[in-house]
Amino acid sequence: MKKSIQYVLLAGCAVGVLALTSKLTAEDTAMPGCCSGMSMTMLSDTDTNAVPDLLKTCPVSGEKLNGDMGKPFRLVYKGQEVLLCCKSCKKDFDKEPAKYLKLIRAADKK
Repeated sequence: MKKSIQYVLLAGCAVGVLALTSKLTAEDTAMPGCCSGMSMTMLSDTDTNAVPDLLKTCPVSGEKLNGDMGKPFRLVYKGQEVLLCCKSCKKDFDKEPAKYLKLIRAADKK
């Protein structure tokens, strides 16, 4: 009897979690509960008017984009699309974004 009660409680919790997570979607970026004043920035919200990155190589590592590393890691920084060869290059980009944006914008002028 105890086992069946535990299974019912576990199933009820699972349904509750699913119900709560379905409320938070890409269209509704407000944080629930105590963080109601905060919002999550979705990539889809920030990239619609981004200036395209025309570099054919990663500005951080110099690796060819769409090469051995696969599909480029994409982000938008201050309205500029940035394509990196991999997600691990983002750490270096975050340290000196102005340096790498200068390389990207130089490619735009060519």
